[in-house]
Amino acid sequence: MMSKETVFSKNDSASNLEDGGLVIIDYGAGNIQSIKFAFKRLGIDAVLSSNPETIKNAAKVIFPGVGEASSAMQKLRESGLQEIIPQLKQPVLGICLGMQLMCNSSEEGNTKGLGIFDVDVMKFSGKVKVPQIGWNKIKNLSTPLFNGMEEDHIYLVHSFYAPLCSETIASCTYDMDYSAALQKDNFYGTQFHPEKSGDYGANVLKNFLAL
Repeated sequence: MMSKETVFSKNDSASNLEDGGLVIIDYGAGNIQSIKFAFKRLGIDAVLSSNPETIKNAAKVIFPGVGEASSAMQKLRESGLQEIIPQLKQPVLGICLGMQLMCNSSEEGNTKGLGIFDVDVMKFSGKVKVPQIGWNKIKNLSTPLFNGMEEDHIYLVHSFYAPLCSETIASCTYDMDYSAALQKDNFYGTQFHPEKSGDYGANVLKNFLAL
């Protein structure tokens, strides 16, 4: 697969980022435009890239994802990014399917994940409407990703979930309590969409930029 890279010019409000800037991984399975515009509203321009060197040299990395787990992992394998992402040393934020792919595995398509978060993604039971679409309350917040924030409502669209585990840094309830966000070392993940969660989501993105 040919490397693709779209560079957006920096501005003064992006000065809190190092020379590598903010990179959104572009592997053909992401909600990239809405994320790009969410950071644009914060005054941050971004680089969309599947180039391993660009990703490795970034100050911060966003790993997006929308769609089906096994096909998304296939796209990562085709680009070689399945080996690059777990080795990253800078702050990385996986969003929705991006977070799920950072787990050990997913029941969706019996997919082996990147193994960053030590938890297996499961499907909601038949006792609730699937997918869960809409607003839900986030609670039990911890880590600097939620610095200065209180429990509130965030926007989700998903049929699969990461159970509560030692790496859970926020939770929601739908059928049962599950992980709304995960963190291990420099890796963070949100099951919800910060870019679609209004001012609350914008504050999560601001906290990520401040890491």
